[in-house]
Amino acid sequence: MQFTFHPVPFWIITGYYLIINIVLFCAMALDKKRAIRGRRRVPEKTLFLMAILGGSIGGFVGMFTQHHKTKHISFYVAYGLTAAMHIFLCWLLMTTFAFTA
Repeated sequence: MQFTFHPVPFWIITGYYLIINIVLFCAMALDKKRAIRGRRRVPEKTLFLMAILGGSIGGFVGMFTQHHKTKHISFYVAYGLTAAMHIFLCWLLMTTFAFTA
C-alpha cells in the first residue's frame, strides 16, 4: 500500500516550519550582533518560545554558524528535545492527512 500526501496540509506544514526556523535563526544572529555591541538583547525566553513553536533546527543552525549560546547546555537540551518533538509531530500530521492511492 502506498500513501500519497494531500498537497495543501503538506505545504502548510512545510511552510510553517520553514518560516519559524528562519525567524529563530535570524533572532539568534540578531542577539549575537547585539551582544557584541553591548546593546539590549533578545530575551532567552523568546528564543526558547520560538524553539517550542517549531524553530529548533533554525536555532541549532544559528548556534553553530553564529557561534552563539554554544556554552549553554540548556539550549542544546531545549533545541534537541523540541526538534525531536516536532519531527514526531510532523510525521503524525502528515500521516493523518495521508490517504491511500
